[in-house]
Amino acid sequence: MWSLQLRMWLLLTVLFGFIYVLLVILGTQFLHISGFYFYLALSLIIMFAQYMLGPKIVEWSMRVKYINRQDNPRLFQMVESLSNRANIPMPKIGIAQINIPNAFAFGRGIRDGRVCVTQGILSLLGDDELRAVLGHELSHIKNRDVLTITLLSVIPMIMYRIAWQFLFFGRRRDSRGNTVLIGLAAFLFYFITNLLVLYASRIREYFADRGSVALGNKPAALASSLYKLVYGSAKMGPEALKESEGLKAFFLNDPSKARKEIKELSQLDLDKSGTIDQGELRLLQNTPVRLGFGDRMFELLSTHPNMLKRIKRLSE
Repeated sequence: MWSLQLRMWLLLTVLFGFIYVLLVILGTQFLHISGFYFYLALSLIIMFAQYMLGPKIVEWSMRVKYINRQDNPRLFQMVESLSNRANIPMPKIGIAQINIPNAFAFGRGIRDGRVCVTQGILSLLGDDELRAVLGHELSHIKNRDVLTITLLSVIPMIMYRIAWQFLFFGRRRDSRGNTVLIGLAAFLFYFITNLLVLYASRIREYFADRGSVALGNKPAALASSLYKLVYGSAKMGPEALKESEGLKAFFLNDPSKARKEIKELSQLDLDKSGTIDQGELRLLQNTPVRLGFGDRMFELLSTHPNMLKRIKRLSE
């Protein structure tokens, strides 16, 4: 776990450095302001604003509605039981008003954890599968990576929204092309900072998978839930998938890769039951998984590890 935390904090340091350099370039070129301490203070203010506003931005983007025990006793009891087993404070529980089947965790730290599921996941998974998913999300809180991923994700998330607005809607109102330039700059900033998020997200997913199993969940239950989430996401329309583009680092799997992944994972479902059982997982344990150059590059630009590799790790 210390290996995970060290790498996450190193990534935050890189993001801080990137923000500092960008502020220096913009300030000296357009405002003609110089001074190391001025830009250092401004960078720290931006990072602090991310720390304070990050959870609110996630709540707004995901349309999260928090619940209590009476609203959903099944969900509440599972989170409560797993939290006790993980020996962490009871997090807030929320339901995101989006249809993509998934779950996510975020917050400012272990005492400010929030675990959320989307509307689309509740009717898709069985109890063991949902419990394994919640164990994965609670492990993010226990591993203390929710703060760093929230801080890392806020700037690219904002940049993506700005780029989308200016590139596809702003140019209708501005024929001079200024909005397109702003949109392109925002998209470039989104791409660069998002590379940090991609790397951090892939690292933490393996740790959280392991954490869910350590909380008593069966590897086959988590593998089966991943298979079902991929299948559920593959049925979503392009608009629903586009809506989650800036947010997918938080999710259990990457919805935009679902149609590619469903072809790979369907090979594991030998009895075509729609699940991956213990026997099918055991067969994968003795089967080598080799990725081609294209798949390795695709994984490098993804928020989540290659799904076959990830389920292979679960089988072990």
